[in-house]
Amino acid sequence: MSNIPPAGLPSSQEQPAAPAPVKRKSWLAKELWHIRRNRELILLALPGVLFKLVIAYLPMVGLILAFKYFRYDQGIFGSKWVGLANFEFLFKAQDAFRIIRNTLLYNISYIFLTMAVSLLLALLLNELTSKLIKVYQTTLFLPYFISMVLVGYIGNAFLDFENGYLNTIFTFFGLNTHNWYLETTPWIFILPLVALWKGVGFSTLVYFAGITGISTDYYEAARLDGASRVQMMTRITLPLLKPLVIILFILGLGNIFRGDFGLHYFVPNNVGPNFPTTDIIDTYVYRALTKLGDINSAAAVGFLQSVVGLVTVVTANLIVRRIDKDNALF
Repeated sequence: MSNIPPAGLPSSQEQPAAPAPVKRKSWLAKELWHIRRNRELILLALPGVLFKLVIAYLPMVGLILAFKYFRYDQGIFGSKWVGLANFEFLFKAQDAFRIIRNTLLYNISYIFLTMAVSLLLALLLNELTSKLIKVYQTTLFLPYFISMVLVGYIGNAFLDFENGYLNTIFTFFGLNTHNWYLETTPWIFILPLVALWKGVGFSTLVYFAGITGISTDYYEAARLDGASRVQMMTRITLPLLKPLVIILFILGLGNIFRGDFGLHYFVPNNVGPNFPTTDIIDTYVYRALTKLGDINSAAAVGFLQSVVGLVTVVTANLIVRRIDKDNALF
């Protein structure tokens, strides 16, 4: 009787066997499983990935030129290694302070001016009920597709000393004419205005797309509470657009050390007397490259601009993460 198990308990022969240990899949097996599962999406993305690889990543091998004294007969890898000597070109240049100052100040003005005007235009477009809103959007967006070479000719039509529109108007009203291409001060205002005219359409449509993505429930509830259109704009639209504004601002900072070459070369016509207010890093390096053939220094400056842009974006993103983690870019 002592060998009989208590009621309700299975005997030793009837006890269930322990479950077999589950074999964990290796990392490679998991990745292969994900690839098989998403093979259609991978095939769709493959052309874009290959394009990016060939156009953007394979040429990065050329960054090694920034640290070498390149000779055509020895090739990229056979040329002499000189370390950081090529980077001295920018900082030891006679006009180093001027071109760095112009590059930073112009880019800061472009970022804030374009952001402010684009937000305002996007808010105004959102208030329109006219059927011509598509025409307004197209009109704003059209200058974005015009090449800087053509923009230079348009600028020359306005600024030419003898037949330019501005001098013609000044003459009509009895004012003094200006030889714009031989003066320095006017370009502090001309270049930001041209940059705004050319880029404001794209930024406006980005912000307008963000506004159209806001749920109409917010506005309907605000109308029931008696809110005015200005109050809805300041209390609903702008706060909900803040993440988009921050992202575009951070991305804009990535080019703060890289000037718009086309704008600063073709619009002022690359005229020497206005260099104090129009010359930037990119135009200075271009002239050095074309006149001296110094490909090493040009590669070094381009590499430095990319590094500064990366550091600026990461730093700005870290600051945003500390202030408002949800609105950080990454």
